Amino acid sequence: MKLYFAPGTCSHSPHIALREAGLPFELVRVDLKTKQTADGRDYLAINPNGYVPALELDDGTILTEGPAIVQYIADQAPQSGLAPANGTLPRYQLQSLLGFINSEIHKGFSPLFKPDTPEATKAAAKTHLANRIGTIAQRLEGQDYLTGSQFTVADGYLYTVLGWGQFVGVDVSRWPAITAFLERVGARASVKAAREAEGLNR
Repeated sequence: MKLYFAPGTCSHSPHIALREAGLPFELVRVDLKTKQTADGRDYLAINPNGYVPALELDDGTILTEGPAIVQYIADQAPQSGLAPANGTLPRYQLQSLLGFINSEIHKGFSPLFKPDTPEATKAAAKTHLANRIGTIAQRLEGQDYLTGSQFTVADGYLYTVLGWGQFVGVDVSRWPAITAFLERVGARASVKAAREAEGLNR
C-alpha cells in the first residue's frame, strides 16, 4: 500500500494507524500547492480532490477520506484492536466518534487556517471548537482513550487534529483530560515513528 501524505495534515492519522496495524506500506509525500508527488507525478491524477490522505491499495484502487481509510486499515489487522468488529454496536459507536471528530473538530479548524477569514469568524470558530473539545474532554475523564482502555483509530484521528491547536491559538491545556490524552498518545511507539518519518519532531 501507498499512503499519500503531507506533513502537518490529517494524513497523519492513517499514518499512525498503518504503524499500529503493523502493515507494510510506502509513504509518498505530496506538495499540496503544486499537486505533485515527491516522485514527480500529478497528484490530481491519483486523487482528483487534490487533498490528502489517499491510500493506494496493492491492486491500484485508491481510497480517500481519512475516516474511511483508517477503518479499512483497522480491518486489515483485526488483531490490532484498532476497530471493533464490523456489525457490532461498538463498531457503530466508533463510527459515531469518527464522524464527530471529522465534522465538529477537524472541520472546525478550517477557517482558522485561512488568512482571509475575518477575525469575527475566527472568534466564532474558536468558541465552537472549545465547546466540542470540551465535550470530548468530558468523555475522556477517567479513561485512557475515547472508547475506554483500548487505543483505536479514533484516538489517532483526535490526536492529529487537536495538535493543530498550537498553530492557530486554540489552547487545549485548559482541559487536563485532553492534555493527558495527548501525552499518552504521543508516547506510543507508532506515533513517535510516524512523527519522525514526517519530520514533525524538528
